[in-house]
Amino acid sequence: MFTKHAGGLRLLTVHAHPDDESSKGAATLARYVAEGVDVLVATCTGGERGSVLNPVMDRPEVWAELPRIRQEEMAAARDILGVGQQFLGFTDSGMPGPGEPLPDGCFAAQEVEVAAAPLVALIREFRPHVVVTYDETGGYPHPDHVMTHRVTVDAFEAAADPDRHPEAGEPWQAAKLYYHLALSRAWFQTLHDAMTERGVPSAMGELLADWPDTPPALATTTRITCAEQFAVRDAALLAHATQVEPGAAFMAHPRDLEREVWPTEDYHLARCLLPGAGELPETDLFEGIRS
Repeated sequence: MFTKHAGGLRLLTVHAHPDDESSKGAATLARYVAEGVDVLVATCTGGERGSVLNPVMDRPEVWAELPRIRQEEMAAARDILGVGQQFLGFTDSGMPGPGEPLPDGCFAAQEVEVAAAPLVALIREFRPHVVVTYDETGGYPHPDHVMTHRVTVDAFEAAADPDRHPEAGEPWQAAKLYYHLALSRAWFQTLHDAMTERGVPSAMGELLADWPDTPPALATTTRITCAEQFAVRDAALLAHATQVEPGAAFMAHPRDLEREVWPTEDYHLARCLLPGAGELPETDLFEGIRS
């Protein structure tokens, strides 16, 4: 749940599964919490069809209770970050193989307007100034990530329209919509080069060699300096113990080196409804909103 403090700045970030909030933009959230901003994470699904990626947790009793465990992990990460959090109540779609249909009733199989309704209600209740989610690719082609983008964009617009979802509360227009640029090829390349130059073993070379032929990244409009919050980010990510193996993958690179060569989390400003908006690039998601 969440607590909204009257008069303060409010940030809503919308994610597909538990753990996404900790791997994409968590240091930004921790920075704004430290500044007194009200931060709320909306999690579209419970991650019920996710994998167990940490070998230590790959046990029958964990698989048997995975939905409950992932909710508990989310609660632990939420508390570490100091944010509010609310599940929107949809079922994880999993990652169907080529030609396989989506599971019946899953999140990605919903009509967008229907799936957006709970988020519209949440936006009207929380009244965020800024909303953050994924771009149209989802960040990677998981159906729930793509659907999260579509639902968030629809809800961003619908929440301000009194003729849409009139049962969901008084209309609210958020001022800005951002897309994450987390875990970009440029980020991996910069860290790989820095480790290689310093003689630090890097496991990122193989990943970069196999990088898919995806469209060019969106322009970086906003860089949030948050290196001081990387430790909080890491603690929140490790709280998702079924999803994260300590010392492997994202947890493998030296944090001091990351603070040196890439001390920001980066975003693309997708919508800005402020009159006379300021120049880009920005260093604050609330640029133009702070009084």
